[in-house]
Order: sequence, then C-alpha cells, then structure tokens
Amino acid sequence: MPGPDASPLSKRDFETLADFRYQIRKFIRFSEKLALRHGIKPQQYQLLLQIRGYPDRDWATVGELAERLQSQHHGVVALISRCEKLGLVERRRSSEDRRRIEIRLLAKGDRLVNKVARLHRDELLSLQGRFAVPDMRDFGR
Repeated sequence: MPGPDASPLSKRDFETLADFRYQIRKFIRFSEKLALRHGIKPQQYQLLLQIRGYPDRDWATVGELAERLQSQHHGVVALISRCEKLGLVERRRSSEDRRRIEIRLLAKGDRLVNKVARLHRDELLSLQGRFAVPDMRDFGR
C-alpha cells in the first residue's frame, strides 16, 4: 500500500473530499436539530440509537457504548445517568454474568428513538443519489 505521500492530491480530490465532508455535516446538523425538537440532546439520541441498534441484542454495556459513540467511558456513564433521570434507559445487572451491567431502553426511550430514527431514515432516503461515499480509487491520479 502506498504511503501518505505517494502521490499528490488534485484539486478535484480536494473538491470531492470537501463535498463529502459538507454532506456529512449537513446530515449531522439535521440530526442535531431533530433531536432537540423532540426534547433531547443529540448525544442522548445517539445513545438511544446505539442501544436500539446494537448488533444481535437489545442492550449494550457502557464499554460497548463508549466505543460506538467514540467517547470516553466516564462521559458515557454521565450520559447514561442523564438519560436514566429522563426515564429513557435503565441499568440492569446481567442475569448471565452478575458483574456485567446492561444498559437497556425503557418504553419511553424506545418510543422516542423509534420516532426520531424514522425521521432520520426519511431524510437519508431523500438524500439518495446526492450523498455517496466518493470512489477513493481515483484519488491522487
């Protein structure tokens, strides 16, 4: 694999990267405003989404959520505590491994994440054809 200085990027490469980053930022901005309109902070929505969307189960550990949110463990603990106070999630000791704490959605959190995620899906559907990952094979040529 070529090193980072293997070939210079063209003006078109920079335009493609800039546009891709712009499209990502527009979607994130849409998402942030949507969460706030539904009475939660964007990070709270992200937490609910990661719990609901965790692969193969309906809960996640703090460590797993920290990885999925790309956040520090202690920050995720604080985020979970704020969501607990809002009645969105609960901490539950695992029945399989009593040392493990599972973070689970409560009914209110499940209803909220379903509503907001549906609106996100609709926005992504409206962006089809306009928002695509650039073909990186053409970069630097």
